[in-house]
Amino acid sequence: MEQRTVDVYEARALEWQAARPARLLDRAEALAGAVEPGAMRLDAGCGPGAHLAALGEPVVGLDAAFAMLEIARQVSPGARCVQADLEHLPVRPGGFGGAWANASYLHVARVRLPWALMELHQSLRAGAPVAMTMRRGSSEGVLAGDDFPGRIFTEWEVEPLTDVLVGAGFSVQECAVDSAVVSRRREWIHVRATRMRTLPDLVGPNLRLLLCGLNPSEYSADVGVGFARPGNRFWPAALSAGIVTRDRDPRHALLEHGVGMTDLVKRASPRADVLTKAEYREGAGRLERLVRWLRPRVVVFVGLSGYRAAIDASATAGEQRGGFGGVSAYVMPNPSGINAHVTADDLAAHLRAAALAAYR
Repeated sequence: MEQRTVDVYEARALEWQAARPARLLDRAEALAGAVEPGAMRLDAGCGPGAHLAALGEPVVGLDAAFAMLEIARQVSPGARCVQADLEHLPVRPGGFGGAWANASYLHVARVRLPWALMELHQSLRAGAPVAMTMRRGSSEGVLAGDDFPGRIFTEWEVEPLTDVLVGAGFSVQECAVDSAVVSRRREWIHVRATRMRTLPDLVGPNLRLLLCGLNPSEYSADVGVGFARPGNRFWPAALSAGIVTRDRDPRHALLEHGVGMTDLVKRASPRADVLTKAEYREGAGRLERLVRWLRPRVVVFVGLSGYRAAIDASATAGEQRGGFGGVSAYVMPNPSGINAHVTADDLAAHLRAAALAAYR
């Protein structure tokens, strides 16, 4: 989150508490009822703790403003309060059984929301329910007429927000505008989702390469790293090609080398042949919208057979005429050990060629 937004909440926490009583207790209670009994719940951006009691126990209230947490401790003494940023959750993978986020992720910049939701995804166990609210609209920045001026907001429309949630590894049950609740002429989007057993996108601004697998294996989904299964040659080839410098570290690849990762189909499976044509079509549409939004220099499809199944049945390995989503596209063979006729040197050569295409 932007520090100036946190500073507003630090300075005016008591005023905020008085001006913003809990209005969504029924939704918070519904989330609590969907969480596995005894599992830890997360209130991400808890503010002064207005919804903590409705979420049940055990519960963690997390906020970037310490002044808010001081109030939350008084309001809900049983809650565990943690000062932290939504973009850097200090929790172990799979530590939470559910998450509530009321008007908190709207303070995350648009291009950084995929990263923040990736952090949320990895903090949750598979099957965990999530509920959040976001402000509808297209603005980003300081809003005119804000009664707590200085805060930075990012507004969303339903369709792009749904895409980002799906990309972050969530199955979305509801992402809709609540037209009955209008605050200062603003409409709100309510989200109900479930943390899937899959890999979240690791994407952001200034992408040099966007690597797109067909879909995650269940092994990779559980480990939290794409192409992680022993015998898969992707990471050795990527290191040899020089596009990354750390083995099986996709966060470092994104932050240090501008190499992002996504999947054509988000559903994890033991084999790719169980995927349906509808999943391919839906996944290709989401991917194209992602590419048109973030504008990587090159999108690299990791797996020729998957690209043929989803996009172009006659494609051959190499740079693709016409590109994809308005950028250059490169297709390379599958690095799985099953595809043994393609050597690790061959895979590295393809990745080097894709990287060179990024500088044309």
